Amino acid sequence: MNLKLTRIAPTPSGLLHLGNLYSFLVTKALAEETGAKILLRIDDLDRERYRTEYVQDIFDTLEFMEISYEQGPKTVQDFEQEWSQIHRMNSYLEALEEIREKRLVFACDCTRKKIQQLDSSGYYLGHCQVRNIPLERADTCWRMDTFETDFIKVKTYAAGEKSYTLPEDSAFFIVRKKDKLPAYQLTSVIDDVQYGVDLIVRGNDLLGSTLDQQIVANGLELTSFQEATFHHHQLLKGPKNKKLSKSEGATSIQFLRKEGKKPTDMYRLLGEMIGAKEPIEDFEMFKHAISN
Repeated sequence: MNLKLTRIAPTPSGLLHLGNLYSFLVTKALAEETGAKILLRIDDLDRERYRTEYVQDIFDTLEFMEISYEQGPKTVQDFEQEWSQIHRMNSYLEALEEIREKRLVFACDCTRKKIQQLDSSGYYLGHCQVRNIPLERADTCWRMDTFETDFIKVKTYAAGEKSYTLPEDSAFFIVRKKDKLPAYQLTSVIDDVQYGVDLIVRGNDLLGSTLDQQIVANGLELTSFQEATFHHHQLLKGPKNKKLSKSEGATSIQFLRKEGKKPTDMYRLLGEMIGAKEPIEDFEMFKHAISN
């Protein structure tokens, strides 16, 4: 399988942890297998949690683990001046306007508390779809109308084309937030199309995001995204079998580095967490372990 471009797409909202590193290394392995080059694409539109030290941590981690990439920023300054999503805002706003003109969205003023009250699952089930709230009303977000969504086809790396139904927790997803900024499911599609990404690697907890993004791409007629290849890898689990996350305070790569850990130690830790039969000490062993 010959592919052109994949991407590492961290969010600078916290220090990177072993789960992030695992995803980066799986991406590197598949890039080598397919001949794809790697783009570093940092998703920084969550300005409330953005910190320059988190961006620096991304560069430090990639250098420490010898994960190279062909496209993307090399320093914090380079990122902020040339590669930040802020510079692509016009592309996002144009996409939102097209979605609006095609009447693919509805306005929603529900709070999280109200959503919980409406359904104990906490999932938003389309309450505002028939309320006809004006799209420009203050303190409203825009949600994609997924009510009539049928099977969603996804081209997968391991199993060819597969069809999925949209799970409840991914239905009626937000494309414009209450602060009028574009939301992740839209910006990620626009970025991948703009850069020409055709191999997207992410954790299997983000299958719902893949389906949402296929709905966005279908609405905007972005065939290159619909034809991209996806790989959803296993998740690393921490204490109590919970997935690793920044918000849960998963041990950071930076902390382990400052403790004196070397790349070999990181590979060993990853090997233990994925249940590898033999100790993993380098990238070649890692590739072998995840391919079996």
